[in-house]
Formats: sequence, structure tokens, C-alpha cells
Amino acid sequence: MEKLRSFVKLKRKEFGLTQEDLAQNAGVGLNFIRDLEQGKKTLRLDKVNDVLALFGKEVGVTDKTDL
Repeated sequence: MEKLRSFVKLKRKEFGLTQEDLAQNAGVGLNFIRDLEQGKKTLRLDKVNDVLALFGKEVGVTDKTDL
């Protein structure tokens, strides 16, 4: 979860977006972006993918050893 949290926050800042901007562009709520960037463990995967799609990414399967 730490990698995801850090990635989203870093990319948002690289693109010069506020949390509000990111939420609006991804079609999710501001609270969802805040929860995502704070590393909340239980998030809807479809919404995570909506956010990641803005950066050309999506959630995928990875080996535990890669964490």
C-alpha cells in the first residue's frame, strides 16, 4: 500500500494537481483521494484504477517478494 500511496501523491504533485483537481479528473470524491494518499487499507479497486488511469497505470498482480 505504501508504494501505491507514494506513487499517487508523487504523480499528483508532478502534474501540478491539487487533491481536489485529481478527484475531479478521476471522477472520485475528495475523501477517496485523501484516503488513498494516507494509505487506507480498504479502498475500492475500481476507483483506485480510475485514479491510476490518469497516469497511464492500473493495479496488477505482483509477487510478495517484490513488495
